[in-house]
Amino acid sequence: MKDNKSNPLQLSSLNHISLVCTSVEESINFYQNVLGFVPVRRPGSLNFDGAWLFGHGIGIHLLQSEDPEIIRKKTVINPKDNHISFQCESMTMVEKRLTEMGIDWVRQRVEEGGIYVDQLFFHDPDGFMIEICNCDNIPMVPLAEEMVRSCSRLNLVQQQPQQQIKLSVVQP
Repeated sequence: MKDNKSNPLQLSSLNHISLVCTSVEESINFYQNVLGFVPVRRPGSLNFDGAWLFGHGIGIHLLQSEDPEIIRKKTVINPKDNHISFQCESMTMVEKRLTEMGIDWVRQRVEEGGIYVDQLFFHDPDGFMIEICNCDNIPMVPLAEEMVRSCSRLNLVQQQPQQQIKLSVVQP
């Protein structure tokens, strides 16, 4: 079998993410009623509390924390933190709905070569960050192998200042 450098493990897709929760029921409510996920059957052989949900082509496995008091809930919305991102059709509608639901969010705009991407960031009940964006506005352009090795933000800014990504944060 020929070695495939671009896909050495021959992966086909992202299957699920797992999140440890202080309350599986509260998280089910959030992922179902805010993000539109649907609870699905979970194997009975799993002998710990949790739930499986599916939506938007991905599974979310919620795992009940064995010690909920030790989970440190993040309160500051930091777009540079770990997050999962979902594509949307209308950023205006997402802003309106999140505001109606009483969910705090931060808006950010990225500009690259005259193309704009809007992003909204907010937290789930345990402080895990969610991003909603129109990221498909920016085309995916594979980098040459040499560029991948030198692709730190510092190197890009020093080598090609005209291609810097401009960020601005607009808060509600």
